[in-house]
Amino acid sequence: MNIKENNSVGAFSLVLHAHLPYVLGHGTWPHGVDWLNEAAVETYLPLLNVFNRLKDEGISAKVTIDISPVLTEMLAADEFRSAFKEYLAQKALAAAKDIEEFTRLGEDHMAEVGRMWKGFYEGGLKDFTERYGEDILKGFKELQDAGHIEITTCGATHGYFPLLSKDSSILAQVAQAVKSYKRHFGRTPRGMWLPECAYRPSYDWKSPIDGDDTASYPRKGVEEFLSENGIEYFFVDSHLLKGGKAIGVYADRFEDLQFLWDNFSNQYQAGSEPVEPRSPYGVYLAASTMDGMDPSNGKAPVAVFTRDNDTGLQVWSGDWGYPGDANYLDFHKKRFPGGLRYWAVTDTEADLADKGPYYPEAARGRIPENAEHFKDLVKEKLRAENNGDSMPLVCSPYDAELFGHWWFEGAEWIYHVIKAMATDTSDDAITLTTASEYLDMAKPSEVVSLPEGSWGEGGYHWVWLNDMNKWTWKHIYDCEEEMESLALLYGDKADAELMEILKQTARELMLMQASDWQFLISTRAAADYAETRIVGHYEDFLRLAMIARGVGSGEVSTIGEADRNFLKLVMERDSLFTDIDINWFMPTGVKLTVSA
Repeated sequence: MNIKENNSVGAFSLVLHAHLPYVLGHGTWPHGVDWLNEAAVETYLPLLNVFNRLKDEGISAKVTIDISPVLTEMLAADEFRSAFKEYLAQKALAAAKDIEEFTRLGEDHMAEVGRMWKGFYEGGLKDFTERYGEDILKGFKELQDAGHIEITTCGATHGYFPLLSKDSSILAQVAQAVKSYKRHFGRTPRGMWLPECAYRPSYDWKSPIDGDDTASYPRKGVEEFLSENGIEYFFVDSHLLKGGKAIGVYADRFEDLQFLWDNFSNQYQAGSEPVEPRSPYGVYLAASTMDGMDPSNGKAPVAVFTRDNDTGLQVWSGDWGYPGDANYLDFHKKRFPGGLRYWAVTDTEADLADKGPYYPEAARGRIPENAEHFKDLVKEKLRAENNGDSMPLVCSPYDAELFGHWWFEGAEWIYHVIKAMATDTSDDAITLTTASEYLDMAKPSEVVSLPEGSWGEGGYHWVWLNDMNKWTWKHIYDCEEEMESLALLYGDKADAELMEILKQTARELMLMQASDWQFLISTRAAADYAETRIVGHYEDFLRLAMIARGVGSGEVSTIGEADRNFLKLVMERDSLFTDIDINWFMPTGVKLTVSA
């Protein structure tokens, strides 16, 4: 299905961001690999089934979905395949035990919901093993190769770009993402989801941790790293396009954040303001310097798509959005020991004790109505923006895990939304499009300068830099400095053994940089786990760096047995990104002569 040019009122792009932190080898339950197992059976398999169901009905979903590199590596791992099958079998068994107990107690309806769960997990196992050959990534790749979806990428380990202290760190996050994508999907990605939609333009940056005690130094704009690595577009929240200031910087909460904001705002100069406000229903080119607008130096502007707030809130909000419908499955109330859910939302303000029983048929009956309402909302937005000269776009990005995992009926809702739009024969039908298809059609030429910010609470960095998690950045900054030093000292002199050590040191740094850890600490969702992961990767980095310095300096001719066993253990546990490149971690302007 191509871009419509006749009876279309405008275009709609559903954008999904699929990401989880690296959890293989780092615990199982309640925090660890079961996060991945849950998302795989509740979100990734249902999405694959929905896209293929639409394809079989002659409809191209035209969904744009990024699968973060760290998630890609996990889904491709043999460890995941075996753990996932075991998880599905355990869940099916738990459902069978629930059915037996409910039947014995005369709770026939609850037993029927138990049978739903048993069928769900047994069906998931059958889909995984038989339909997709234990290869979820291949399922998505085949849909992209056939033109039904577009797969984009993300920062390699979901590092929070604006707060990383070294350009080498952002380069590594972007370059590794592209390299991993090519290895798994056989082509170059066109788009990138910036972790947390967090953007920073070019300016003289100061560490928010050390404040006035440190000198500022020039930093490249995030879009420059994308352009240099062949990325053509990214996404931002609407406030970054509409104005020069993010909404709320929490100065009253955190002095260091105010310092960072002041340092940026004193230097930031927005481009000339247009006569008419820029519309979030179009696509623009982002460049924070004049140098970044010159294609001859490899820094052509990168296109930027803007998130639509109204369609976002209609789905995101658990209070008045679709997931808050009383009939849908409640996420929080679970029955143990199996951990299955048998209760409906009932009331978003209700205590868990007041949740009523879940009726699957009633929930399914609400989905088409919600889908039609969403289609009408999108159409209303497009009508208001359509001036007859161009095709406006409603771009609606969401975390993929919302659909199916957090909102159990969400994947089925996507099916009904896409089908409703694709089969609309009215005079003002909506065109389904991937981001790249719209970009090719729109051919944007207007260059904008974007301020610093994210899609987090307050529009700035507060979630990822506050009193609860400030300490994590000191560790990250120390390790970024050390990684650059190691690359500079030994990168072009490393034999196979030393290069192996350096690469694992770099992996530990990148895993430490995941924005998930600060998020989990701030939200208290799994603070202990996040803190343990940060500290663990930090300590492993320090030991690996010490080993690298010993070997690289010639202080030791080869590593000892204890250190060799440690290296082997860490390499087996954190075995992602086999093609990591020490070149990326060189200080700005320095390149290795040899890449092992």
